[in-house]
Amino acid sequence: MEQYTKTLLSKGLLQSEDLYRYILETSVYPREPEPLKELRHVTAGHPRAKLATSPDSGQLMAMLLKLVNAKKTIEVGVYTGYSLLLTALTIPEDGKIIAIDVNRETFEIGLPIIKKAGVADKIDFIESEALPALDQLLQNTENEGSFDFAFVDADKGNY
Repeated sequence: MEQYTKTLLSKGLLQSEDLYRYILETSVYPREPEPLKELRHVTAGHPRAKLATSPDSGQLMAMLLKLVNAKKTIEVGVYTGYSLLLTALTIPEDGKIIAIDVNRETFEIGLPIIKKAGVADKIDFIESEALPALDQLLQNTENEGSFDFAFVDADKGNY
């Protein structure tokens, strides 16, 4: 877990490991829903755990989703699904998420937890490079301007 915290620290604005750990332990982890905790622990054991959305970033993301009253969202770059699960737990029951990732295998690491949380029906997973998938989505004019929130956590230079 120590290495995981250091990995998270390298992703954030805070550069004091002690302060970051204090914030996680007193503010972030106590508010983290159980399914997210479970997925975070499962992901921490993965060789590329540093790719996961950090829990403090997730907490901010949940606030933003609530602030804009997001109902239909799109996520580019899913990895094991931490931010995807967070979004699914935050949006309303009739909300929808289009999730795009080139690697279904890593998405399936988190899928049992997503299913157990009862939110899998909110997610439409597309295994693809993002640009072709986004172009395909835009061919349906109903999608134009219909997303309330977008999260890009992949090849950011291209998107």
